[in-house]
Amino acid sequence: MNAIISATALAGELQGPRPPVLLDVRWQLGGPDQRPAYLAGHLPGAVYVDLDGELAGASGEGGRHPLPDVEAFGAAMRAAGVAAGRPVVTYDGGQGWAAARAWWLLRWAGHPEVRVLDGGLGAWDGPLETGEAAPEPGDFTPEPGRLELLDADGAAALAASGVLLDARAAERYRGDVEPIDRVGGHIPGAVSAPTTENTGEDGRLRPAAELAGRFAALGANPGTKVGVYCGSGVSGAHEVLALAVAGVDAALYVGSWSDWSADPARPVATGPQPG
Repeated sequence: MNAIISATALAGELQGPRPPVLLDVRWQLGGPDQRPAYLAGHLPGAVYVDLDGELAGASGEGGRHPLPDVEAFGAAMRAAGVAAGRPVVTYDGGQGWAAARAWWLLRWAGHPEVRVLDGGLGAWDGPLETGEAAPEPGDFTPEPGRLELLDADGAAALAASGVLLDARAAERYRGDVEPIDRVGGHIPGAVSAPTTENTGEDGRLRPAAELAGRFAALGANPGTKVGVYCGSGVSGAHEVLALAVAGVDAALYVGSWSDWSADPARPVATGPQPG
């Protein structure tokens, strides 16, 4: 199924016989908790999901946003109403990164019908609800491994034998600046492919044909072995989403640069070229 859904199509499905579960995944890197914003207004029936607490494990070994404990993730999703036989739509404040992280985790954990609201909350012109939603508990049980996952060694190998895309801003890729991690630069052999270039000014993903052309120019075509990393596995999930819309399967290095750069023994390349 398609990885994204428009606000118009979502409004129709919510009135249909099989309405999707809605997950509100608003989040800001280093910013305040977004639950108050959720309580002030969210899509009807949407349940708030905390990215740091429910879509990631504790920061440390494995990076800033490592995979969550599978049992804890499953419990959080069931509490949010996620069921194996019911579609899920995730959304955030508009950037799409957090919603894509939820999409990727649910798909990795085996849920067959997950989409991201294209353009997020800003694309929605229907009514909003306030307060906390109280869904019926779901029955979703994670079965991890349904999407390909990379570790540091796998990312290094893919950079040498296939296409490894770096979804961070170009200045971080080059090593000009590094506001968060121990050292700046990129994984040797990785290609710069900032996530921000996958969307238009309205926050929606560019048309599939445009995305396919962009990724083809970077060497990522259907059938090519492709991997993605970012800072900590959030914006990289959005790049995997954009690749899926373009018809290209891609693995995600969840630990990403926060994991890679934490080990001084791993090589680091700088400058605009893969190196």
